[in-house]
Amino acid sequence: MRIPKGYRRRRRSPLRRRSDVVEAWTVLVVAVLLLVGAPLAGVAAARWAHGEARSLAVEQRAERHRVRAEVVGRNDSLPSVQAGGHRAYRAPVRWTEPDGATRTATARVPADTRQGETVDIWFDDRGRSAAPPLDGAAVWQHTLTVGTCAAGATVFVVLFGHFLVRRVALRRRMAEWDRAWARTEPEWTRRNA
Repeated sequence: MRIPKGYRRRRRSPLRRRSDVVEAWTVLVVAVLLLVGAPLAGVAAARWAHGEARSLAVEQRAERHRVRAEVVGRNDSLPSVQAGGHRAYRAPVRWTEPDGATRTATARVPADTRQGETVDIWFDDRGRSAAPPLDGAAVWQHTLTVGTCAAGATVFVVLFGHFLVRRVALRRRMAEWDRAWARTEPEWTRRNA
């Protein structure tokens, strides 16, 4: 097999420096890392986050229970923002237990709830008011957020590394050109170094 003449000439160019070769290979590595590595990092982080969020949702569903309660008063406390951007405030609520006993507690209710309305209230094992357990949408939102952030961070690290390699290659290239010029200048300018 014969190598084309133009290709041979480029490979043996006296102007080609080692830093040029390193920089060219770096571009290839960066392209592979951006096209393959970043998506793989995002997928791996998303899978891990999805598993963690699902196990947390299962754990929350096991330890929390829902009660249909009637709002019996209104607390003038400041509303707080819960998951999903919904505003809630704490108010006294009353409900009947399965054994017939009536209980009253202070729990988080939606901000637009009026006295006498029935709402779903979540309590933990200790009887304290708690946020609803994570649902499927919250699990997927967490998964996508972590995956996107991991892929973005990988892209940033790869591009920053490429920037550093190019900077070092440029410095070395300039040093090589200075050394070559120091050898060549006396011949061109007819001066003695």
